[in-house]
Order: sequence, then structure tokens, then C-alpha cells
Amino acid sequence: MSDCLLEFASVSKWYGPVIAVNDVSLSLAPGITGLVGPNGAGKSTLIKLMTGQLRPSLGEVRICGRHAWSAAAKSHIGYCPDADAFYEDMSGRLFVWTMARLHGFSGRELTRVVEAVLEQVGMEDRADRPLGSYSKGMRQRIKLAQALVHDPDLLVLDEPLNGVDPLGRAELIDVFAALAARGKAIVVSSHILDELDHLAQQVVFLCRGRVLASGSLPEIREMLADYPLHVRVSSDRPRELAVRLVGAACVHAVQLQGEQELLFQVQRPLEFFRVLAQTVAEAGFEVHRMQATDTSAEAIFDYVMQTARHL
Repeated sequence: MSDCLLEFASVSKWYGPVIAVNDVSLSLAPGITGLVGPNGAGKSTLIKLMTGQLRPSLGEVRICGRHAWSAAAKSHIGYCPDADAFYEDMSGRLFVWTMARLHGFSGRELTRVVEAVLEQVGMEDRADRPLGSYSKGMRQRIKLAQALVHDPDLLVLDEPLNGVDPLGRAELIDVFAALAARGKAIVVSSHILDELDHLAQQVVFLCRGRVLASGSLPEIREMLADYPLHVRVSSDRPRELAVRLVGAACVHAVQLQGEQELLFQVQRPLEFFRVLAQTVAEAGFEVHRMQATDTSAEAIFDYVMQTARHL
């Protein structure tokens, strides 16, 4: 099997005159990928395409080398939707048991996989309660359990942490990390962007049906040459360092904070770091600490979205 578990090749999807996904090409290897974008960006359509719920109008979507629409591809997919529509009187255990039966499990193997996934998501001691009595977080865990029963290679999770308490989020993030370590490809659609800083190895930014940027956050950060950045620099001679750098074209503003710390607002970060390194080396400044303050997923997302509005 190829390392590429999911591949979009020049994929477009339209509904009448509305283009929901426009010429998307991307490939996902094992690991955790965050899918982010504003409302109407095309995330839901992209998820339906990768899970085989929709066929592309143009292009191809392949799962483990097979067309996503095919039954062979769907056997490799575990899907945890955002919305849920349970039989509310059914217990969580019976629901997962039923889904496992639909995947072809029976007998002792059926019992084994059901109990294993319930334990994996932390629901083994609460699974006999009716689904209608579950909190939002418990419902999310049961949806994740049913997505895991057949040990899929690709796990597609639409807002999986929505409604989960902080402790539960940490536990589920550990589950996702363990699955990724086992070679699974995990797609997480989330509007809680700060979670992606600690969760996702790569991020796909989607807007108006197009992929604006994809890769790890540092990789995307390097691609955005004009992305504004705030950099804190602690030095033995901060005032002299500020005077030397304030005239550089890449420095928009500088503020003295405390006795030894400067806050630079820069426009072209790579150029700034080169100028800073050259200045420090030539004048013999001591730099005690340097930190970029707005390299999070949310900060990069905001800048990408602002840029997209001018396309």
C-alpha cells in the first residue's frame, strides 16, 4: 500500500451554478491533518467527497489507491460526522454493536471489537445508558467508537472535540495521536484553531472552495513572505539595538518593554531575521531570548483569510 492514503487529483464539485470545491489537489499520508476554513468554504463538501458520500464533478478522489465512491475504498474509511441522529432509546453499547455487525463482525470477534473501541474512547463503563441521556461529549465519544470498529486506515472527524470537556479533549487527542503513530491518516475539521497547534502535523486552509495553503504550520509560515509578525527580543543593549533596526524596510514599528525587551512589528519575517542576525554579529549585541508571538494556527488562518478576500 502507498504511503499516500488519501489523494485529490484536480477535484471540482458543483451544485448547479454553485462551485463548492474548485480544482483541489492534495494528498495525505499517515498523521493528523487539520481542515480549517470559514463557513461556506467547502469543508463539508470536501469531507463528503473524501468519505465517498459524493462523487466529484471533475477529477478523482482515491482512498488507498481506490476510487472513494467504491465499496473497496469505503472499507478503509472511518467517519465521525458533526451532527448525530441516534435512536435515543438505544444504549451506546448496542449502537456500536449494531455498527460493528454492519461491518461484518459476529460472534466473539464482534464482542471483542465492541469492547475494545468502547475502552479506547473511555466509554466502557457508561455504554449501557440510553443515548438520549448522554451529554454532547459522550455522544461524540460514541460516534468516534463506531468509526473505529473496523480499524480504518483513514479516519475523518468532523468537529470531534465539539462539546467535550477539557479533560475529555486531552484524552481524545491522546487517542488521535496513538492512531496516527500506528500509521493512520486522520482528518480533523475543527473551528477551535488553537487545538490544531498541538494536534495536527499539517493543516489545510480552505476558502471559497479552493485550498489556499497546506502543509505544516512552519511550512505555511515560510510560504507567507509578507505575513506580519511580532517578535520579542531580549538584549543587553535594547535601545541601541532598536535604533539600529528601526530604519530597516522590514521593520514597521518597535517598542521598548521593560528594561531589556523589545517588541518588533515586522512585515517580511525572513528578511528581518537576516537583518537582526547581521546587526547582532557586527555590533556584538548579546541576545538573551527571541520569540515570535503570533505563529499559531489562528493567527496564520486570520492572515490567510484576509488575503483571500482580496483574491
